[in-house]
Amino acid sequence: MNRHHDPNPFDEEEVQVNPFSNGAAPGSKSRIPPLASEPLGFGQRHDATVDIPLDNKNDTKKKEQELASWDADLKRREKEIKRREDAVSKAGVPLDDKNWPPFFPIIHHDIANEIPVNVQKLQYVAFASWLGIVLCLVFNVVAVTVCWIRGGGVKIFFLAVIYTLLGVPLSYVLWYRPLYRAMRTDSALKFSWFFMFYLLHIVFCIFAAIAPPVVFHGKSLTGILAAIDVFSDHVLVGIFYLVGFGLFCLETLLSLWVLQKIYLHFRGNSDYTGD
Repeated sequence: MNRHHDPNPFDEEEVQVNPFSNGAAPGSKSRIPPLASEPLGFGQRHDATVDIPLDNKNDTKKKEQELASWDADLKRREKEIKRREDAVSKAGVPLDDKNWPPFFPIIHHDIANEIPVNVQKLQYVAFASWLGIVLCLVFNVVAVTVCWIRGGGVKIFFLAVIYTLLGVPLSYVLWYRPLYRAMRTDSALKFSWFFMFYLLHIVFCIFAAIAPPVVFHGKSLTGILAAIDVFSDHVLVGIFYLVGFGLFCLETLLSLWVLQKIYLHFRGNSDYTGD
């Protein structure tokens, strides 16, 4: 047997490399180190840089959180408003809708349902007092108109109209409506407002009942002095002025009685509540 081709176990292992072969022969080992397979696009010098917008993502999440917070706050406020509306409805607080007079509502007035039972009669009398000054001023225009027709002059007519156009709404706004609300809510501030302007109302009634000759000889008001002045010239005009004088006197007496009763009611409530 030919042993020249037997490998020597003590010799270094020979490696035959065929540069023209595509792969190594079976059982042979290549000394050429394999190329490391590195992923492209990560850390290479000539690779393009790709920016990921992390800030935009964070801003979007922040805006979503703010919108969710606003929505929760809006729902909370809606629930609070709904709760208050339900509480007002259950408490029976009336709305100030216009319901008087029935044929042409211009004011809100409902003594039977809004004023306490123990002061309803007093409120009705106070309302009669307001209707009384309305009647006095309207009749004053009628009487002065008769005097104007009989030669009394147009100036007193215009003054009588001004008294009515100002007196009716101002008396309601300045003292009757505050009294109505004071009776309904037992407000000391409303009572004080009523007392201040109701005293001015009484002073005006007394002045009108006397009608001193300080404004166009006093004939723009149907007081006693004006009635005496026109009675000698025109009996019919004098009768109208006397009726007007009587109306202002009745209004003054009724107003004094209302003022006394409401003051006693106010003092009784103040002593009771400790105000």
